[in-house]
Amino acid sequence: MQPRIEVLEEKKLLGQKVIMSLTNNTTAQLWGQFAPRIREIQHRASADKISMQIYPPNYHAQFSPTTRFEKWAMVEVTSFENVPQGMQTFVLQKGLYAVFDYVGSSADPSIFQYIFSEWIPNSNYTVDDRPHFEVMGANYKNNDPNSEEEIWIPIRPKGETDG
Repeated sequence: MQPRIEVLEEKKLLGQKVIMSLTNNTTAQLWGQFAPRIREIQHRASADKISMQIYPPNYHAQFSPTTRFEKWAMVEVTSFENVPQGMQTFVLQKGLYAVFDYVGSSADPSIFQYIFSEWIPNSNYTVDDRPHFEVMGANYKNNDPNSEEEIWIPIRPKGETDG
């Protein structure tokens, strides 16, 4: 599976977050709290939902399922006016991404194993220290083998240093 390489423009996002690890995965609870409240959000840019992860530096290079990271349940907005109580804003900065159009169950980790153990090492890119996210559009069906989503992996050309 070959991704498309895109420069993502800055996005305004709004949602809720938790600190979790893969061994203490609270994604279902996070979305269970956030999803019913999406209708409270004004100025939505689309009907898509966004699941975002902010990992500590070298998370994938020194992978451990117990390492904690930020997990966000979000939507894109055009304005931060009238933020519902208990929700937070996030500005996703412009940057280069590898975008994988994935069809399959969100419970199947094999796509991420492929991305990080096969595609990245054999590409001209390395993982960048920026947020990772998935865009869940109209054809997303949680844990369904026919579900569709976009997986956005932050990248930079190999040999290029931070900042």
